[in-house]
Amino acid sequence: MSLSTRSFLALAATAVLALAQDPTTTQSKFPEVPLASKHYAYPSEIPYMVDTDQGLLRGYQHGYNMCNSTTENQQSLCQTSFVNTVDDFCLWAPSEPNSLVADTEGEMVAWCTKPGRGTRLIPAGALQGVQYIKTSAYVSVVGFIDQRFINIASDDWGGEMDPHGADLRGNPMGGLMYSNAFSGSTDSYTQMIEWHNFMGGNAFCIKVCDPANSDAANYCQHVFDRIGCAYNVPNSAQNGTFESCEGENQDFPGVYTENGQVMTYTQPAESLGAISSMPYTARIPASSNCKTYESTSLYAALATVTGDAAAVGTASATGSVSGSAGASGSKSGSSSARATASASGSGSAASAQSTSNDAEALAFSGVVALLGVVFSALFLS
Repeated sequence: MSLSTRSFLALAATAVLALAQDPTTTQSKFPEVPLASKHYAYPSEIPYMVDTDQGLLRGYQHGYNMCNSTTENQQSLCQTSFVNTVDDFCLWAPSEPNSLVADTEGEMVAWCTKPGRGTRLIPAGALQGVQYIKTSAYVSVVGFIDQRFINIASDDWGGEMDPHGADLRGNPMGGLMYSNAFSGSTDSYTQMIEWHNFMGGNAFCIKVCDPANSDAANYCQHVFDRIGCAYNVPNSAQNGTFESCEGENQDFPGVYTENGQVMTYTQPAESLGAISSMPYTARIPASSNCKTYESTSLYAALATVTGDAAAVGTASATGSVSGSAGASGSKSGSSSARATASASGSGSAASAQSTSNDAEALAFSGVVALLGVVFSALFLS
């Protein structure tokens, strides 16, 4: 290699590093105000779009937040969501068929069980078992779903959505969450500042935490994205059963008791590989006053919405809602929420390997892409 070539490589490498470190020449990662700090009364204060920052690393908000009858259809890009009761909740899912959660977590839209809020509706037959739990600190909905009907690829083990994300813009970016579960009135909605939603493996769990509770951020942790529903929303949901219960509060995700001593679990970095074992099994909190329902009576409005049979095929959802990160399981696992699930997939509501569509990954890939351009130019010249 000639001296001039060495000099050029050195200068190119220096330029790349300078660009990566100089905030005036690279895209910013963080918004001026984090999503979790943006508060709006529903419906009077909802803006057209919550995420209005320009030039940030992940681009622009995919949908909108001001949703009404004009946006209520199966192409809606509404990103204002709700969790109220067993028959009235929404899930985050992609806007385009056969999508991977890892590729679309920042662009998810609301899919709901009731009309009237300008969102998409979850097609009839998609929900195959639901357990709703209300406690003094949070409301959770856990269940089984044929995820193809809400545009998630049939073999996708998915990942987590929450209002934070690596760049504080949330996943989805600009996604708002509301509930009437804590207001005392079905007509009064409170913004949920802390929540998490795991989707994938033909299962889901979503929890919204009462903002008046001082431990809301602890119950709705957002740092355990690789260990799924079993540890974030421990439950006893059963496929084929639709029920609404009262419940005790769970332990904070990541906190457990061993031999009388309170322990805290630290999730390992993804760079260390798949999580092959866990040091504890999450305690499933007791539930009471459960009422069971027929799905046809709960979700009557969904009968007007059907999935695209050509797109989703004929298989049924049989995935597990939660499980042990140390098990290997399969997509046809037990219908019990305590069943085991895969820890080696791309992520799921069960094992929930973290997804790659975040600011850190994009920042790294951006630098790598720029290096690739520099070295391609060298070898082409």
